[in-house]
Amino acid sequence: CFDDLESKNFTSIVTSPHVKGKASIFLDEGDYTTQTKLAVWFGSEAVGISDRAVERAELCVSIPMFGMIESLNLGASSGIVLYEVTKQRRAYQSRYRMRNKRGERAEPLPTVMTPEAAE
Repeated sequence: CFDDLESKNFTSIVTSPHVKGKASIFLDEGDYTTQTKLAVWFGSEAVGISDRAVERAELCVSIPMFGMIESLNLGASSGIVLYEVTKQRRAYQSRYRMRNKRGERAEPLPTVMTPEAAE
């Protein structure tokens, strides 16, 4: 799967509360508008993200947690991560529309992934 995504110029990021020797940032520290095509990988609740996925990804993202909590279930963590990515990309699109009205053309992000855009 990684080979196919890489051949189509996707940037892969993994999510994990434990970094396994990979560059890691907190979720809110990342800029998810610099990649047009982004693949976000989540591990299973039982064993987490695989070492192979971590090796192939460009970045490891973790959700900052405080107190006794060490991890979240897959549904909660995927919702939090995808919300942050979507929030940033929508804000970028909004700024792009404003710049476009003023004649400044920034690089737009795709709003819908079509088969043509994936190639």
